[in-house]
This record gives sequence, C-alpha cells and structure tokens, in this order.
Amino acid sequence: MAWTWRFETADGTEVQPAVEPEEFTTQGDAESWIGEYWKPLQEGGADQVVLSEDGAVVYGPMSLHAEQS
Repeated sequence: MAWTWRFETADGTEVQPAVEPEEFTTQGDAESWIGEYWKPLQEGGADQVVLSEDGAVVYGPMSLHAEQS
C-alpha cells in the first residue's frame, strides 16, 4: 500500500510541493511527515492537502492554514 499527499491551492488546483514527499507505507508515516513539513509547504504555495491510499482519497482537503479564532 502507498499513502500519498496531493497539494492544492484553496480552489483545488494541484500545485507542486515546495518539499518533495515520498510514498509512505503507513497512514501514520504520511501524517507525521505533513506535521513536520506543513509550514514550508504552505509558504511554497500549497493551501490544502488531500491524503490518498493507492489512489483512493482517504480524507481532505485539509487546510494548511492555522485556525482563525
């Protein structure tokens, strides 16, 4: 199984990530990676991400922007 991230602008357009990800073997590895690199990804133009397993969307889009209170 391969877990992958798709990087998008706020309108859902796919963008190239500022940090190149790998294919992950577990959901936890993929989520740990996004937790570590979300800020440079956001600064590089990605507004949201979608997590897929073997091409099937698991969840998303998930914003890379901090919650506004």
